[in-house]
Amino acid sequence: MKPTNSMSIHVIGRIACIVALILIVMIPLSICLKFDIFPPMKNFLGGFFQAVMIYLPISIAEFLTFVPILGSGAYLAFITGNLTNLKIPCAAVAMENAQVKPATDEGEVIAILAVASSSIMTIIIILIGMLLIIPLSPLLNHVYLRPAFDNVLPALFGALGAYFFMKQWKLAISPLACSILFAFVIINFTGIQFTSIQGALIPVLGLISVLAGLAFYKKGLITGDDMK
Repeated sequence: MKPTNSMSIHVIGRIACIVALILIVMIPLSICLKFDIFPPMKNFLGGFFQAVMIYLPISIAEFLTFVPILGSGAYLAFITGNLTNLKIPCAAVAMENAQVKPATDEGEVIAILAVASSSIMTIIIILIGMLLIIPLSPLLNHVYLRPAFDNVLPALFGALGAYFFMKQWKLAISPLACSILFAFVIINFTGIQFTSIQGALIPVLGLISVLAGLAFYKKGLITGDDMK
């Protein structure tokens, strides 16, 4: 990608992020101004810093982990959200089908198209859901369907992860074993909900994957083709 094109993409992306941030803040502010309802500053700051303590490490981890995969497509991905559940799987599968690699010009273009397509489809599905939520509420809340919705994300990532595990199982052993060990220790010995810190573990497991891959490569357990 030409430097001028790359720079223009980053400029547009930064402007879009700033505009999106302003619009996001303006929605609750407009409601407060319209109805003259403002939370006490003490309660607001308390809730704000609690949210920052939880989501700031996760946001930093997602930024450091996902930006190399998405490239400039990360601007749109972070604006529309739902990275782990939707954007990253879509970009990964799209690049795999197009036979391109992350952190390349081709991979960046494919990632942008994948993120844009998933964002458009998400908006369409949300619109349809808004129109059908009332008539479908009794069916969706049925006792027999509730367990299925509780397992949507494990099923999604299990299917996506199994594909890459089988393709590069040597590289998958270390992060998979460490994630199972971390989950066991955290759940059984600390009492902390694993879901509350799993975002912070993303860069840790990513570093473990890189170090394990380099160690296996130096010992001759994997080849250069396995590292691609």
